[in-house]
Amino acid sequence: MLNHIVLMGRLTRDPELRRTGSGIAVASFTLAVDRDYAAQGAERETDFVDIVAWRSTAEFVSKYFTKGRMAVVSGRLQIRNWQDKDGNKRRSAEVVANDVYFGDSKRDGAAPGGFDQSVPSYAAAPAPASYAAPANGGASDFAMLDDNDPELPF
Repeated sequence: MLNHIVLMGRLTRDPELRRTGSGIAVASFTLAVDRDYAAQGAERETDFVDIVAWRSTAEFVSKYFTKGRMAVVSGRLQIRNWQDKDGNKRRSAEVVANDVYFGDSKRDGAAPGGFDQSVPSYAAAPAPASYAAPANGGASDFAMLDDNDPELPF
């Protein structure tokens, strides 16, 4: 059997970090996840999904994620049966997170340690001087390389 779910959405509130009686960290938060489609002329609907993270994942989420941050959660769906204070039987669905990733960039308001996706790393540095210009005046995307270039990995 397979029970795997991946969600991307924004936190609706700051994660709540608690500890079990034996000291194990557990964090809970809710993701607002937009649906992929909308009826013609209507706005997209949003699902609010409860997430639970344990141990080091819980500590990571509580340290680096806050309300409004985009998160990508990978985990499993869990259905819990429980009784409310009036004795009525209830069911709840939640995602138990195995991994939580940053879904936005540091520039978008990410906490320290966030990944800045706004500028690709290959665009940050100029091309090395050892790259030769194409012989046909720039009509080709390929260039001859110097075989003695110390930056070549082979």
